[in-house]
Amino acid sequence: MEAVFSYIIGLGAAVMMPIIFTILGVCIGIKFGKALKSGLLVGVGFVGLSVITGLLTDSLGEPLKKVTEIYGLSLGIFDMGWPAAASVAYNTSVGAFIIPVCLAVNIVMLLTKTTKTVNIDLWNYWHFAFIGAVAYFVTGESLAWGYFAAIVCYVITLVCADLTADKFQKYYDLDGISIPQPFCQSFTPFAILINKALDKIPGFSKLDIDADGLKKKFGVIGEPLVLGVIVGMLIGWAAQLDIKKILFLGITMGAVMELIPRITSLFIEGLKPISEKTSELVKNKFNGKKVHIGMSPALVIGHPTTLVASVILIPVILALAVFLPGNQFLPLASLAGMFYLFPMVLPFTKGNVLKTLIVGLVTLIIGLYFVTDMAPDFTMAANQVYAETHDPAAHIPDGFSGGALDFASSFFGWTIYRGVKLSYVGAGLLTLIAIVLMLVNRRAIIRSEKEAKQAA
Repeated sequence: MEAVFSYIIGLGAAVMMPIIFTILGVCIGIKFGKALKSGLLVGVGFVGLSVITGLLTDSLGEPLKKVTEIYGLSLGIFDMGWPAAASVAYNTSVGAFIIPVCLAVNIVMLLTKTTKTVNIDLWNYWHFAFIGAVAYFVTGESLAWGYFAAIVCYVITLVCADLTADKFQKYYDLDGISIPQPFCQSFTPFAILINKALDKIPGFSKLDIDADGLKKKFGVIGEPLVLGVIVGMLIGWAAQLDIKKILFLGITMGAVMELIPRITSLFIEGLKPISEKTSELVKNKFNGKKVHIGMSPALVIGHPTTLVASVILIPVILALAVFLPGNQFLPLASLAGMFYLFPMVLPFTKGNVLKTLIVGLVTLIIGLYFVTDMAPDFTMAANQVYAETHDPAAHIPDGFSGGALDFASSFFGWTIYRGVKLSYVGAGLLTLIAIVLMLVNRRAIIRSEKEAKQAA
C-alpha cells in the first residue's frame, strides 16, 4: 500500500491532477471527452507553472549567490526550497498514507457538517504530510504523533477554507471554490488583523491603490511586466553582472510576471466544467446545499497585485533577512513560492497594493523566525530521509542546517510544531482549537442551510 501511494505521488501534480479531474468529471456526469479535456488543461497549467517558477529560480539563483558573496551575506540555514520539504513529507510512513487518512477525515467532517469543502487538491497534501513528518521525527518516530499533527492541520485548514470561501469567491469571481491549502490559509489571520489596524489609521484609507491604480498613477512603470524587468535588472546590477546578463535577467523577470497570469487562466478554464457540474449536482441532489470544491491556490497567483507585491518583496526580504537580529535564514530557493503567500490576503485587502505589501512584509519577517526556530528539527528530518533514500532534494550541504520558506514559515506549521514539542499539554491545546473551530463552522453551516431553506 505504501509503495502504491508513493508511486502515485511520484507522478507529480502535472500527471496526478489530470487523472483525478478526469475521474471526478466522469463520476459527476460529465462526458468523458469533456472531463478529459478539463483534466488535461489543469495538467498543462501545472506544467506551465512549473516551467515558469523553475525559470525564476534558475535565473535568480546564480545572481543572488553572487550578491551574498560580494556583500558577505552568510547565514547558517541553507534554503532547500519546497522540493526538500515535499521529499521529507512523502518519504516517511506518515506521508505514504496521508491521502487516504485525510480523505477519510474530510468525509467524516462532511457528514458531521463541520466542513462543506471537498478537498481534491491532492498534490498539496504534502503540506499536511510535512508537518506530520516533522512531528514524527521530533517524537522519536512516533506514527501517532505524526498523524495527529497532520490531521489537526488538515481540520484547521478545512475550516478556514470554509470561513474564507465567500470572500475568496466574490473577490476572484470563482463560484463554488475554496482554498484548503495550509500555507495560504495561515496568512489569513495576519491579513484580517493588519488590514483592520491599517483601516484605523487616519487618512490611510485614501491610499487605495490597486494594480490598475498603479498603472494609472505611474503609467507603464506600474505594469507588473515592467516592474519585473526593473527589479531583475537591479538584482543583476547588485550582483555585478555584465550589461548583457543584467538585461537578460530583467527580461526574464518580466517574462515571469507576464506569463504567470496567462498560465493560471488554464487552471480556471479546466476547472470551470467541473465546478459548474458539481454545483448543479449538489443543488439537485442535496436540496440546494452548498459544497465547496477545494482547489490549489495556483488558480489565482496570476492576479496583478500578487505579482506586483511578490516582485517588490523579493529584494526587500533578502535585505532584511541579513540584518534582522536572531534570524539565520536567507531565502533563495524558496523565493519562487513567494506568489503563494497572497491568494488569501487579497480578498481582505481588496487588492490594495500598499496594504498587501505591508501584510506580506510582516508575515515574511515573522516567517523567517519560524524557519530559524524550526531548523534543528527540519535538519534532523531531512538528514534521516536522505540517509534512507539518498534523495538529493533532502541533502543539506556540509556546515549548514536546513530550512524552507514553503510551509516551514507558516503560522499553522509552526504552531502545530511547537504544540507537539509541548507533548500532551500542546496536544490538548491543539485538539481544543480544532474542536472549537469545527463547532464554530458547524454552527455557520447549519445557519446558512436554514437561511437557504427560508429563501427557497
